[in-house]
Amino acid sequence: MSSKKGRKLTKAQKAKLQQEEEERRLREEEEARLQAEREEQERLERERKEKEVERLELKDQQRREDELNELRHLLEQNHTAVTKWKTDAMETAKWERYMRCDGAPDPTVQQDINTYISLWRDDPEVNITAVLKQCNLALQLVDELEGQLKDVTDPQENQKYQEALINLQELIHSKHRLTTEDILKRASSNIDTETGNMQTVIRDEKVTVCLWANIKKNPRFKGLNFEEVGFGFEIPKQLAVSDVAVRILHTHYDHLSMLARMTHLRIQTASRRSLAGGAETPEDLAEQVETKENREVEEDSDPQSQRVEEEVQSIQGLEGRKSATSLQSRKDSPLPEEVQQSNIQTQMEALEAEGDLICPSVQLPLMNQAVHVVDLMQFTPLGGVFYYDVFHLPPQALHVNGWEIRQFLDTGLQMFHYPTEKFDLGSSDALIFPPIGASVMLPDYVVFLETPQVARWDAAEKQWRMDGITDVSYDEAQAKISFKMDSFQAFVLMQKTYANLPFRSWELRPLGQDAAIFTISGALIDLSITIQDNQCLLQSERDQGLSRIMGKWMSISALQKAMINAGVNIFVNEYTDKYVSTCGKDPLTEHAAYEQMALFASACAFSWSKWNSKCGAEHLVMQVCEHLDSAPVPEDSWSLYLLGAQRSQKLEITEESEDFSPDHHPSSEFHSTFIHMLQDSMSPGGVARTRESHHLFVDTVQSLLCATRPLMYS
Repeated sequence: MSSKKGRKLTKAQKAKLQQEEEERRLREEEEARLQAEREEQERLERERKEKEVERLELKDQQRREDELNELRHLLEQNHTAVTKWKTDAMETAKWERYMRCDGAPDPTVQQDINTYISLWRDDPEVNITAVLKQCNLALQLVDELEGQLKDVTDPQENQKYQEALINLQELIHSKHRLTTEDILKRASSNIDTETGNMQTVIRDEKVTVCLWANIKKNPRFKGLNFEEVGFGFEIPKQLAVSDVAVRILHTHYDHLSMLARMTHLRIQTASRRSLAGGAETPEDLAEQVETKENREVEEDSDPQSQRVEEEVQSIQGLEGRKSATSLQSRKDSPLPEEVQQSNIQTQMEALEAEGDLICPSVQLPLMNQAVHVVDLMQFTPLGGVFYYDVFHLPPQALHVNGWEIRQFLDTGLQMFHYPTEKFDLGSSDALIFPPIGASVMLPDYVVFLETPQVARWDAAEKQWRMDGITDVSYDEAQAKISFKMDSFQAFVLMQKTYANLPFRSWELRPLGQDAAIFTISGALIDLSITIQDNQCLLQSERDQGLSRIMGKWMSISALQKAMINAGVNIFVNEYTDKYVSTCGKDPLTEHAAYEQMALFASACAFSWSKWNSKCGAEHLVMQVCEHLDSAPVPEDSWSLYLLGAQRSQKLEITEESEDFSPDHHPSSEFHSTFIHMLQDSMSPGGVARTRESHHLFVDTVQSLLCATRPLMYS
């Protein structure tokens, strides 16, 4: 067996290897030296930055009290002026109502409204033109009572207004029924020569009434379309040969959803602890949460609790409002983190008050998904209510030898209970009750961003349901929806409440002194709101369905209500995050930002930043720049700012940077308030403009920001 021996290296090869080893050693030493130098430079840079941050923090701390006091003074000054203006406006409105002397009662005075209801209930007038005019006056009173319910804090006053509200609504519905009965009593005198039946359409700005009376009883009759209004119905043979009348009553308002909310929504029971507190330990808080959850489980397990009618209150407006900035400054106290988190959650009421929100501060309705009960937080009825009814046709007059013989019944107009009424058709199909059909054109004063959904009214449980509706067909080109139901019931068209959220982007840009434009790119539709003093004007490229409100100046609360009713909701409440993804921000920091943005809205532009979702819950990031004309903001004018509970700072990164960094801009300082941070880079003219901002403009901008919460829902 042979073996190989390694070849012996020559001197040249050994020398080469030694040289390579030496070069490698030298390279490693050089790399180590360079690495050490880099580390030393980085250490020195860190120390320099730390010293610079310490210097800036010390400087910020020294002027912190002065800056906070100046901000509080500005906010309190505006708050006082707005409160006085609102008080004066209320007094003026009361005086103007008193001086009108038009016979309309004051709905806030129980004796007046009770007298009005009693007199109108006894009024024998049944002419539909006169009655609809009376109903419109009653609807104005209903709107006033709804406004009072939003602001009332006294439980007794709340109950008084609710009772008056419900009594008025029921009386309006009763008057509609009386006028229907009067028309149907004379059906045989108004027969259509082509069909042999009576059909008529009566409408005004609030109501559309479609009536059909079955005089001919043609078994081949299938249904009828009221072409002038786009409503139609289909009935089975059993009804086609019966003494019945069909009514489709479309009210442009919705009293049933309010009844559902009053019946099923409960007052929020969460405790509202002060931020200045802190006596509760984390264990105490955990025990309270556990106790509350157990109590809610017990309540939810009781089916009777779903039908308990309780008062729904919403304390809103500026009265009693505390500045989030002043509340935020209390976070300096060394509270445990768990307590601070609990305190943050209780401050949603502050945001709610600022936005003058439409939705009441209540818990979600208890729902049984098995029967498809509609969640009125998740869905919003649009376009009013369609009351779809079938009645026994009243006895018709007989004309004999010039005499009119009419049978009078003291029972009033009677419902025909299909499918429970007994039919005698002489065959086995008397036990078969086919569904009834309905078709309606979508109201032209609302916007459906998605395919509308149909819900029917459950009168026994006072709630909307989506079961029992079949064969739904939606013709988008004709804006018409058709479907079938098992019985005659009121129905509505619904849309997801937050279909247009979250926002893709937003911008608040000045248009001059006390003027600005707030632009939102929503999930499905873009729009802008121009603010001038305390008035707002809606604009959108999509004008279909918005003609009644677009381009018209109105208050922020009126615009908010009108937009929600029109189907272009951009407003939020404390339950929106259950249905919409959010950035999850600290409400106090967020609210303080809106307060200060409103103060500077005449001179600074603010915009959405992608880094807002990357900076954590305790911070906010937005783009800001001084902007003193009405032209669009140049793209290179923006700077990024980081807002926190303790301080604000200008960031070194830009919107185009690859990664987020909280490092401050080298040429900037720290400030305890956002407005003082902005002033560092503003011109004297820009700062002067902010100090001249009218309190109503500031309040309107702040209310709009708090109602939409763009820093949370973008």
